Amino acid sequence: MGFECAKNNAILSKLATNEEHGENSPYFDGWKAYDNDPFHPLKNPNGVIQMGLAENQLCFDLIEEWIKRNPKASICSNEGIKSFKAIANFQDYHGLPEFRRAIAKFMEKTRGGRVRFDPERVVMAGGATGANESIIFCLADPGDAFLVPSPYYPAFNRDLRWRTGVQLIPIHCESSNNFQITAKAVKEAYENAQKSNIKVKGLILTNPSNPLGTTLDKHTLKSLLNFTNQHNLHLVCDEIYAATVFDMPQFVSIAEILEDNEMSHCNKDLVHIVYSLSKDMGLPGFRIGIIYSFNDAVVSCARKMSSFGLVSTQTQHFLAAMLNDEKFVVNYLAESARRLANRHKHFTNGLEEVGITCLKNNAGLFCWMDLRKLLRDSTFDSEMSLWRVIINDVKLNVSPGSSFDCQEPGWFRVCFANMDDGTVDIALARIRRFVGVKKSGDESNAMEKKQQWKKNNLRLSFSKRMYDESVLSPLSSPIPHSPLVR
Repeated sequence: MGFECAKNNAILSKLATNEEHGENSPYFDGWKAYDNDPFHPLKNPNGVIQMGLAENQLCFDLIEEWIKRNPKASICSNEGIKSFKAIANFQDYHGLPEFRRAIAKFMEKTRGGRVRFDPERVVMAGGATGANESIIFCLADPGDAFLVPSPYYPAFNRDLRWRTGVQLIPIHCESSNNFQITAKAVKEAYENAQKSNIKVKGLILTNPSNPLGTTLDKHTLKSLLNFTNQHNLHLVCDEIYAATVFDMPQFVSIAEILEDNEMSHCNKDLVHIVYSLSKDMGLPGFRIGIIYSFNDAVVSCARKMSSFGLVSTQTQHFLAAMLNDEKFVVNYLAESARRLANRHKHFTNGLEEVGITCLKNNAGLFCWMDLRKLLRDSTFDSEMSLWRVIINDVKLNVSPGSSFDCQEPGWFRVCFANMDDGTVDIALARIRRFVGVKKSGDESNAMEKKQQWKKNNLRLSFSKRMYDESVLSPLSSPIPHSPLVR
């Protein structure tokens, strides 16, 4: 193995042989555990349930019904075959005009109609991953850095760093104030980078947050925009979860802040939005990534870069028809919010029955679950031991907070919108068994168990095998694993 690595290092590029992709982390190891032993209610009822994938699968029926009513939207149907030649022929990287207009219109809808978007500023990319990387290529050089509030999406290490060569500097947020970003923390991270002679080019915000599922209010957005403008920094806002808000407060886009009279002094050239249809519409397989910049030069450069990650014209043609159907879009957004709210309530109520709480959130496809009371001690080693038990024995793929650069052990992201109702209930049943509290119709018995559980402070007496550091995850993927899994 060592010989092979040395051989590859000699004949391949540094990019091909480095470990900066970020795949060797518990976040992706959990996915591999699921791939190796996927749950199926009939074929594999004891398999791993995938709760580490933030997908919105709650409204596929609405899209399927629309497709049946609008066969002409597909060039592969009898009704749409007349458009086949025009769509199949070469298209430039600007994208179909009707597609860009539809995207701009949809972005307006998902932001409550409080802001307008110019179709001429809509740039395509291969999913949010491609959009994020392209915007970094436009704004920074290798060695430059971006500030990012933590905890943050683990794949940012891949999307933003791997090929661009930039650095990510975490702005550490704490549970004591519900992980809210503060001006003090931003200033401290920026000044520390300056002292280390690191060139900071911008601030990256995920709003709504992944993994927290929270939204930034107007006051916070204005404060951060003022800070970035004051220091001539770019502000990149990842808004791919804009339409997953299911409770108050409502989502506020940075585009809305720019139109506020109080912010007229701000330099719009420093503001950029990343968007996608992967979360809001539940269409990650379509690879729809969008860059929307208020800077003309960035729009031009990003459009040239889009040659390396175009969206197929067939997909553009189909989505243009769907997103231009205003009646469908209005109904879809309302129904999606309603179903997300119901699923969130059902899942968090199930957790609360066994004394597990989550950070209060109003958006996203996941919860930020607090399992600190289940740790042996407040260390990341203990968090990883608990994570291994959840993966190997409880058979749930949840993502440990350390993979999101959370500085406090015991937090886990758990996704709830990528499965049907029955699978959610099975997952909750496994969690109930895990903490030793079973649902009972006998109120007095339930109260007695609750008191006993409180007395035990939710600390589990795991068997020696469970906490044996030599126990490996059930992974057999040929892809290299992290040192943890090895």
